[in-house]
Parts: sequence; C-alpha cells; structure tokens
Amino acid sequence: MDTLEIKGKWNELKGRIKQQYADLTDDDLLYEEGQEDRLIGKLQQKLGKSRDEIIKLLKSA
Repeated sequence: MDTLEIKGKWNELKGRIKQQYADLTDDDLLYEEGQEDRLIGKLQQKLGKSRDEIIKLLKSA
C-alpha cells in the first residue's frame, strides 16, 4: 500500500469507509503517517477481515 496514496485522500476514504461500516469510530480510523500497519490491524480486529481484504477495502473506498 502506498503511503502517499492514503495520506492524500485519507479524509475522503475515511468518510466512505464510515458510510459502509457505521460501527467504526474516529479512533478506529485514526491514521498517522508511517502507521499503516496499526490502522490495518485495528480494522482487521473490528471488521473481522483479513489483511488483504482490508487493503482491498482501503484501495477501493
């Protein structure tokens, strides 16, 4: 996953993901530069999806 790809569009992506998964909170979607693995891990736990599924979700949102 490209860090710049997330960084540049994060607010837009976050809004789309929250629409799809209303139970996610802002804390679940907290993105800090260089902490992509932490974000992916949180989403994996909350959504019960694999790492690949989460990456696909982030890229398609």
